[in-house]
Formats: sequence, structure tokens, C-alpha cells
Amino acid sequence: MEEKQENNFIVSCRNVHKWYGNFEALKGVDLDVKAGEVIVIIGPSGSGKSTLIRCLNHLEQHEEGTIIIDGIELTHDIRNIQEIRSEIGIVFQSFNLFPHMTVMDNLTLAPINVRRWTREESERIAESWLRRVGIYDQAAKYPGQLSGGQQQRVAIARALTMQPKILLFDEPTSALDPEMIKEVLDVMKDLATAGYTILAVTHEMSFAREVADRIIFIEAGKIVEQNSPAQFFNNPQHERTRHFLSQIL
Repeated sequence: MEEKQENNFIVSCRNVHKWYGNFEALKGVDLDVKAGEVIVIIGPSGSGKSTLIRCLNHLEQHEEGTIIIDGIELTHDIRNIQEIRSEIGIVFQSFNLFPHMTVMDNLTLAPINVRRWTREESERIAESWLRRVGIYDQAAKYPGQLSGGQQQRVAIARALTMQPKILLFDEPTSALDPEMIKEVLDVMKDLATAGYTILAVTHEMSFAREVADRIIFIEAGKIVEQNSPAQFFNNPQHERTRHFLSQIL
């Protein structure tokens, strides 16, 4: 297993490539993220946004380049992958909750079985996060009894119960009805202002403007442009970025 090394960045990607057969989804991505930084990743459909996010905790396997998470290089060794995944929480478009388990059991499953915490400790931490996202009163219910927005807040609380250093969001509001989007974005804004390191793939430009430290625009597997929200939206440098923004704003 790789030993931790001194590194100024909590996430570092160098020349990362990813193929699906003959299709190259990531074409030499370089990315550095500081601890506590909030990164919003945007781009057209099929540009490689979600692939990049999924490569960071080996849900997708990169074929070339290096990915370093909190000083540990991501390799194909299962122990290495497990160590890195223990530092990362991820929230998907679909909630991926176990339908046959209560909300509380969904949150405590991983801490008990992966962290080896006691049930009492796991439930204490889970309770604090359910209160933080505003749905502690739903702890004894099953996912099917909740609205989509509530289920996504449970998914966020589940990721946080593992006490990760990095949070990844892969279009977490895209499967929600419009009236439910705000409640999830409010939770994400709260986490961003609390100092979590966040990489979020999202089409919610209001969130990007308000919360992001940096916005990254990806197209065809390459980072085309990255800048602060003010510069990105008001003075985009690349013609492709300007065209994309003209289509979505």
C-alpha cells in the first residue's frame, strides 16, 4: 500500500486518461484541489464530467496517469482502493438507498461494517447528520415513504456519516422535481460554507455562482477552462465556453 506523502493538494490528477473501448472519455486531465475548496464541474452531456468524478474513488478505473487522494496514490490494489474510498463520500443522481432498510439503518450500515464502529456510536453520528439535513423525524421510515428531495438528503447524510474528507456530487438534483431541488441545494450550500472539500457535477448555475471557489468546464474529455465564478461567467476566455454558457443561461 502506498504511504502518505506531503502534498499541498487533497486531490491531484496528472495526465489522467480513461477509455471505454475505442472511445476516450478522459484525455489527459490535470487537476489540483486544495482542502476546503469547492469545485463545480460543468460541460455538455458526454463530456467526461461524471467519469472524472467516478475515477476519483475507482468506481471507474483510469488507464493512464496518476490520481492522488490526500497524499495516497490510487492504484488497483483493493486495500489501497478501500483506504481512499474511506476518505470520500459520493452522492449520485439516483439515491441508491436500500429500500428494505430504514433511514437510520441505511446510514449506519457502512460505519458498522467498514469503520467497525459500534451501533451506538454509528447511530449517534447518523442522528447528528439527519438533524443537520433536516430529516431526523424520518429516521424510522423506509425510503419509499419519503419524497425524492428527502431521499437525496438521506443519501447526503449517509455519505457524511462516514466522516469523509472529500464529498463528490454527481448531478445530485437532476432526478428531482423542481420544487425539491432547493432543499438539496440548501444542504450542499451549508456543507460548502462549513469547509468541506467538494467536487460537484451540476447544472445548477445559481449554486455554482454562489458557492464555488472555482468552476471547471470540460468538453470532449478535456478541461477547456477553469476560473472563479465571477471571471467564468462574466469574462469566459474560450469560445467554446462562451457558446456553452449562451445555451444554458
